[in-house]
Amino acid sequence: MIASVRGPVLHVGLEHVVVEVGGVGLHVHTTPATAAGCTTGREVTLATTLVVREESLTLYGFDGSEARGLFEQVQTVSGVGPRLALAMLSVHSPDGVRQAIAGGDLAALTKVPGIGKKGAERIVLELKDKILAMGVEPSLGGPTTPSTGADPVGAQVHEALVGLGWSSKQADDAIERVRATGATPTAVSDFLKSALRELGR
Repeated sequence: MIASVRGPVLHVGLEHVVVEVGGVGLHVHTTPATAAGCTTGREVTLATTLVVREESLTLYGFDGSEARGLFEQVQTVSGVGPRLALAMLSVHSPDGVRQAIAGGDLAALTKVPGIGKKGAERIVLELKDKILAMGVEPSLGGPTTPSTGADPVGAQVHEALVGLGWSSKQADDAIERVRATGATPTAVSDFLKSALRELGR
């Protein structure tokens, strides 16, 4: 189990970073927000979890142990794998995910690409008591805080959103809503963050 990595950032993508550890570049899958917080050439420390499959070893990284713990916890639910767990943390903050589960907020959970009503109900059924036992207050059904990154070039933002699981139309609508605010971000990470924020409303 690789619990954390620390080293200079060699590359930053929309949903991953490459961190040099002991002369080896490790490809770490992250949320867009985590990737946006990394800068090429600067040292970063990420809490990580290694997902082992027959055909691959995949490393996922987070800003802290709280997000990593939730990433691992939601995967105890049948049908929730690492990609879906990461998508949940891309759309909502860790607190937002916990509050949605504790309050049975299916609308918030189904905003995550890949989670339908039945999937949301299963997540609530299997995790609600565990989340409540942690002292988490249920949400009141309001919007949860998105935790995401972004991109000013429409085509790149569109590609990233579709890659995260939204439809082409949903991606276009989110991009247009961001532009309609009159304050279009000029950085890749900022634009994607704003678009994801719109999708999380």
